[in-house]
Amino acid sequence: MAVSTKVAETISHPLLNSIPPSLIPHFEPTYIEYYNKYSAGRLATHQVPIESFRADPDAYLTTYGRALVEQGALKITDQKCPVEGGEIIIRIFEPEIEKFGDGEKPVYVNFHGGGWVFGGLQTDFEFCKRVTHEVGAVVFDVDYRLSPEFKFPIPVNDCWEAINWIRNYKKSEFNLDLSRLAIGGISAGGHLSAIVAHMCRDASIPLTFQLLSVPVCDLHIFAPDGTLLPTQPYASYRDLANTQPLPLERMTYFHRQFLGNPRPKELDDDWKVSPMRASSFKGLAKALVITAEMDVLKDEGVAYAKKMRDAGVEVEEVQIKGAPHLVMQMDGILEGGKEYNRVTIKALKEALAK
Repeated sequence: MAVSTKVAETISHPLLNSIPPSLIPHFEPTYIEYYNKYSAGRLATHQVPIESFRADPDAYLTTYGRALVEQGALKITDQKCPVEGGEIIIRIFEPEIEKFGDGEKPVYVNFHGGGWVFGGLQTDFEFCKRVTHEVGAVVFDVDYRLSPEFKFPIPVNDCWEAINWIRNYKKSEFNLDLSRLAIGGISAGGHLSAIVAHMCRDASIPLTFQLLSVPVCDLHIFAPDGTLLPTQPYASYRDLANTQPLPLERMTYFHRQFLGNPRPKELDDDWKVSPMRASSFKGLAKALVITAEMDVLKDEGVAYAKKMRDAGVEVEEVQIKGAPHLVMQMDGILEGGKEYNRVTIKALKEALAK
């Protein structure tokens, strides 16, 4: 029998969770380099059984590009905050007295991201140190309870109870100036911040500033089973459905984990699910809304900023070009991450100045 020297044609398929070729030119090139090296071809956390992830998070988490911030003379402590049905940890960052004096300090309350399912006190640890160092605020980082173990409205309620705990019990302990109170968060943390801002206004609690970074604003674009409605109005959900690291598939997963599958009917018009559906935007605190050009959430962030602006709220809006959803967590390697730090620190300094 004759032996052929021919080689069969190669048939290949894209790596799991790879960035579509059509989107690659629009990202900051350094992101593509790092993503392809460390993330493409690997399971994302939403593709792992939640029980496996909870048992060993480090086995599934991939991180790179985060700029480290020295603790220096900052004082960092953890305290327990009582909430309905239990307690949560709040990490507190105090600025150095030599730099900022011993007078009353402004307050920044941080709600981390992670789709209401992932994340914790390490998520924004570097950013919280940065705010304390550069703004001179006392920072409270809220470790609210996570879904699916603690579904909506528990994460929202935890954040609201944290605000009231800080106001009612921590003023004298940390020498706080509660007339200079800001809140903020990234992604799901932006969603929680937007809701808390409405609740502060409704409760006549003075709020100086809200920092909404790549926020989730409209979960009602999903059907009760978590599938995207064809009538949804945001082009970025169509054009960037397969972007990374937050594709449509991951948002569907978060919807189901946070709200239930199916979403309970009583949540169909609940504005605390979708702050975009709030009945009024008047009287909200001044806001900075940051969106990322290559993020599926981009257009709803822009629409939410417009809702506030149309209601007379002072809003600054910044879109970071070529940026993925988690651009701020790669501030050690991405120009967009460095821009995020510059813009947010400047805004917080101005908002919290005496």
